[in-house]
Amino acid sequence: MKVTPTAIPEVLIVEPKVYGDERGFFYESFNARQFAESTGQHAIFVQDDHFRSARDVVRGLHYQVGLPQAKLVRVIAGAVFAVVVDLRAQSPFFGRWVSVILSAENRRQLWVPAGFAHGSVVTSELAECLVKSTDYWTPQSQRTILWNDPALAIEWPLRGAAVVSAKDNQGSALADAEVFR
Repeated sequence: MKVTPTAIPEVLIVEPKVYGDERGFFYESFNARQFAESTGQHAIFVQDDHFRSARDVVRGLHYQVGLPQAKLVRVIAGAVFAVVVDLRAQSPFFGRWVSVILSAENRRQLWVPAGFAHGSVVTSELAECLVKSTDYWTPQSQRTILWNDPALAIEWPLRGAAVVSAKDNQGSALADAEVFR
């Protein structure tokens, strides 16, 4: 497993070792011992989510307060532009974002620590994503930062108009958001 820190060092790109031949490929998508040794994170995942979306569907920027979740995100079909925003008020990276292309082809995974918002836009015709979380989703704890908040100036690679849920379109601006203190 190869682990690469992003411009926000706690946000990690995780690349599994892939074994391939004429039959196809095999890789361990998650191994707790290897993950802990490679990242220093002793994550205990309690929930797996699977979503499928079409091109230009934007999801996020989601996070939970009270019961914050760390997440390990991967794509099993298609490709997404994944974004992580630092919401830790005391962090030197507060309000900054990083992005990475996750795809079925590159098999990269993205470690999103607790204290960060996560979102994505589909850059292929369709994409399917799997998200492992360290705490359960609870509706009363969920918060959303507006995906197109000018203060963040995220450069979403849209080919057409963004397709966004009504709930995500009503997210908070970063300036008004409940953040981690």
